[in-house]
Amino acid sequence: MFQRSLALFGRAAVILIGLAAVSLSPLRADEFSAPQKAEIESIIKSYLVNNPEILRDVAAALEAKEKLEESKAREQVLADKDNPLHNDASQAVIGNPQGAITLVEFFDYNCGYCKRALGDLARLMKDNPDLRVVLRDLPILRQESVDAAKVANAASIQLKGPKFWEFHQKLLATRATVGKGEAIGAAKDAGADLDKLARDAASPEVTASIEQSIELAKKLNITGTPSYVIGDEVVVGAVGYPDLQSKIAAVRKCGKAVCS
Repeated sequence: MFQRSLALFGRAAVILIGLAAVSLSPLRADEFSAPQKAEIESIIKSYLVNNPEILRDVAAALEAKEKLEESKAREQVLADKDNPLHNDASQAVIGNPQGAITLVEFFDYNCGYCKRALGDLARLMKDNPDLRVVLRDLPILRQESVDAAKVANAASIQLKGPKFWEFHQKLLATRATVGKGEAIGAAKDAGADLDKLARDAASPEVTASIEQSIELAKKLNITGTPSYVIGDEVVVGAVGYPDLQSKIAAVRKCGKAVCS
């Protein structure tokens, strides 16, 4: 938050300087003489020093504008019934494939919080027979995460439902760094055809599938894992079973993550 405030203050100062320069003369910036530029800079500096609250006000306005834009982008994705967030054949689905309630999880196989949240997901599926879970790789931590995500997306073509869940649990239960080798080993144990796995992992379709998840995460302003989409709400972080369960129950009751 502190770093974001500093950045906003800096941008506010740049905007003010630009506006001041424009208002002082119709000339282009390269048409000011050196003395004129020095005088303008002196005037602006003096004004800002004597009225520092203007930077705070501009920074606050910038932050409010950015938050509003982020909120609108998020709402647009969540409201678009045709977007691939919930319904994309290239993504692994576990739980009840025909479930009335969909939970989307963005995760990274090397995310410690995702590993700890695995038990929450298992319990949610057990306690909610109508829960459909879409697993979306968001490999943001290291190159090994990207390599594992490619294998996992390729594995999802062969391994469905319980078989992919077996693969997924094994990878997330791995304490060491998870990369290509670990993902191939887990896929082999789950019964995948390794020759087909290698071809699919190297395909443009798998790369596009991962890029799509990354783009959706950006639109939803998701910057960390695990993150979840439940009903009309984006939940960032390993919030735990009770919080996720309450939102699932609310969606079942009123169609929203929080009932009014």
